[in-house]
Amino acid sequence: MITASGREERTTKRVALYARVSTLNHGQDPEVQLRELREFCQRRRFEIAVEYVDKGISGSRERRPALDQLMAICRKRLVDAVVVYRYDRFARSLRQLVLALEEFRALGIDFISLHEGVDTSTPNGRLVFGIFASIAEFERELIRDRVRSGLAAARDKGKRIGRPRVPVDALRIGFLRHQGRSWAQIKAETGISKGTAQRAMAGLPKTLVATVPPSA
Repeated sequence: MITASGREERTTKRVALYARVSTLNHGQDPEVQLRELREFCQRRRFEIAVEYVDKGISGSRERRPALDQLMAICRKRLVDAVVVYRYDRFARSLRQLVLALEEFRALGIDFISLHEGVDTSTPNGRLVFGIFASIAEFERELIRDRVRSGLAAARDKGKRIGRPRVPVDALRIGFLRHQGRSWAQIKAETGISKGTAQRAMAGLPKTLVATVPPSA
């Protein structure tokens, strides 16, 4: 189609298909998913630009080679939409799904999940995405509340929160400084950062600190 500006505008939506099976045993075959996805695209007259399949990879895995490749071409805006068999074939959690859909929305890429009947190019699809985003935010708030409650309970029991303190031998640091060692040399020898060592030095008697050479 030629627009009023004389530029050619592509009317066929280019899509990327994604399928995943967690195991190659027990009769799991990604072709079952791909066959339905191809038939759907044919009915909608979509052009299948590329197909990505993760075989024998659990959905709980943080990194999936084919999914990583899919996201890479999406970031280059080489496709107009991503079509998947089900949500759980694509994302390992609701949070991951929402993050991916937010990225797709920013890139102007539609997301279609065949068996849930969701298409973010439609008002209903965008409504479902909004509901998912709200649920994910609610889950994040629950997790934050549980963390805060756990920290408060630990403090009430007298437990120390945060990293354990590193024992600091202030006299040794003062002695090393008196010998003319730099802060970098002291850190290498004691494993104590410059700031921690300087705070330890601040607690030494002034008569001892006065004998230490200027900072190096």
